[in-house]
Amino acid sequence: MTATTTHLSTTWSICVLILRVTLGGMILAHGANKFFGGGKIPGTAGWFESIGMKPGRINAIAAAVTEVGTGILLIVGLLTPLACAGLVALMVVAIVTVHLKNGFFNFNAGQGIEYNLVVALTAIALGGLGAGRFSVDHVAKIWTPRPWVGLAIAAGVGIGGALLQLAIFFRPPKTDA
Repeated sequence: MTATTTHLSTTWSICVLILRVTLGGMILAHGANKFFGGGKIPGTAGWFESIGMKPGRINAIAAAVTEVGTGILLIVGLLTPLACAGLVALMVVAIVTVHLKNGFFNFNAGQGIEYNLVVALTAIALGGLGAGRFSVDHVAKIWTPRPWVGLAIAAGVGIGGALLQLAIFFRPPKTDA
């Protein structure tokens, strides 16, 4: 490895670390809020019921656990493509159940898909990039496949998991036409 390659590798790993900690910290905070904030699990469960994710309590607990677990895995860089898949699944479910009907822009009434789509696509890209040198994956040599494998896992498992959850649990409320 040349000095330039080593420098780029370190810089690249720092960039990936920033992405992991940013996404991981954001989704960890969302999960912690479901457990400890405002309405806690009962409040989240009631809201989930209102948007058609039934039963609300099971989905609230699953969402909170997935958010906290995914956040921790991303922050430490462990099983990164699978953690990215968890984040993708969360964002796809949010898009379908809440944001799709509100258009693209986040500033639209009810908030559009913009934020969730950017987070999901960033997680898919991060799945392909991997965790970088500053991660448990790298240090323990846990995750070292080709980038396309991580990309496929983040996208395929994430979208597939979201579609499975939606098929099993999503019962949209009836609206008057």
